[in-house]
Amino acid sequence: MVIDDEEKLRGLLSRILRSEGFEVTEAGDGKSGLKKLALENIDVVLCDVKLPDANGVQLVQQIKTTYPQVEIILLTAYGNIADGVQAIKNGAFDYITKGDDNDKIVPLLHRALEKAQLQKRVQELEKRVGEKYSFKTISSKSKAIQDAIELAQKVAPVDTSVLLTGETGTGKEVFAQAIHQASSRCGKSFVALNCSTFSKEMMESELFGHKQGSFTGATKDQKGLIEEANGGTLFLDEIGEMPLELQAKLLRVLETSEFIKVGDTKASKSNFRLIAATNRDLKKESEEHRFRSDLYFRLNIFEIYLPALRERVKDIRVLAELFIQQFADKTNKQPPHMSEAFLERLQAYHWPGNIRELKNIIERAVILSSGSELTTDQLPADVNAAPSKQQSLSAFDLASVEKLHIQRVLNHTRNNKAEAARLLNIGTATLYRKIDEYGL
Repeated sequence: MVIDDEEKLRGLLSRILRSEGFEVTEAGDGKSGLKKLALENIDVVLCDVKLPDANGVQLVQQIKTTYPQVEIILLTAYGNIADGVQAIKNGAFDYITKGDDNDKIVPLLHRALEKAQLQKRVQELEKRVGEKYSFKTISSKSKAIQDAIELAQKVAPVDTSVLLTGETGTGKEVFAQAIHQASSRCGKSFVALNCSTFSKEMMESELFGHKQGSFTGATKDQKGLIEEANGGTLFLDEIGEMPLELQAKLLRVLETSEFIKVGDTKASKSNFRLIAATNRDLKKESEEHRFRSDLYFRLNIFEIYLPALRERVKDIRVLAELFIQQFADKTNKQPPHMSEAFLERLQAYHWPGNIRELKNIIERAVILSSGSELTTDQLPADVNAAPSKQQSLSAFDLASVEKLHIQRVLNHTRNNKAEAARLLNIGTATLYRKIDEYGL
């Protein structure tokens, strides 16, 4: 769009730009220019500084506030350094003098257009990422998961620490991503670290960063994840595996927003939100001095428990259908449907690996399938060996009653075997034997 109150000059400039392949619209003042911006898909504005109803330098700020992806080039009859500096500060792409810089306009417009279109692509990608990791993508018919989503949606806009608890593979990172995307930090980094995969020394370097020469192999300065997460969210998965010495350092960062890199002497700052996850009972771990109680209380401001897949059997069909569609798209196949026997096997299985295991099994089944239906032939032996509902439950069978009771106690203790054995008043070894015997 060309905004200029001189009609002849505006028309001449528009004709030149159309001959260069640009689609051009015109406006004679700031007010009509703003109206056209609201109605038309404009990438670049070429605007005179002196307009009947506006000053182009101030108009830049107004346009960039409402349409940040639009690039603006200011034209002036008389070059003014102070105006040029202020225009750039307000967000103008460039500031040029009429007449002297005519040969610069077309190349400049191409560069401005390229930047505007790149910003649009980035905006579209960010929108897709936001949709991919939003709460809408969490498929569930389970009341427990719906309750967890409601809690997560309430805490997402509040800049406080969140602790996600539950067995491995229950979708804790999916929830962490959704909380981040629904927060005011969604435009910044989401940085994740699994605390169970590193030694103490490696984890310290990964988290806090290091200075060149601080240890063998440290050939250059390196940012840690705490620094990378500045302004965004740091997700620490399996935080119960973090060594006690590092727990103390993490607590200090949470309390002061300051950290010291390995090999450094001065403190650095980082403003991030922490979301932690664990499959352990951190309260019990802290009572037994395997986890710092002060860090536990700091993390446990807002806890969200994610139930195991075996506790939400209704979701198995929903999740399986979702994964079938995903993997069919990935392998360029028509999505097969599940046979009744296939679904029954899935619903009877105890899912020690939870959603992650279900996803892997569905991927395997889709790869193996050659027809339009998934059958039990495509399932692993341990899934096919799971007792059916008819086999596993009987109101009068003592073993079935014992199995059901043990399962309920395990659910109550969130699969903490030692605590379950204590409540059942049996030895831990006996409990493990019965878990194996009943396929729990």
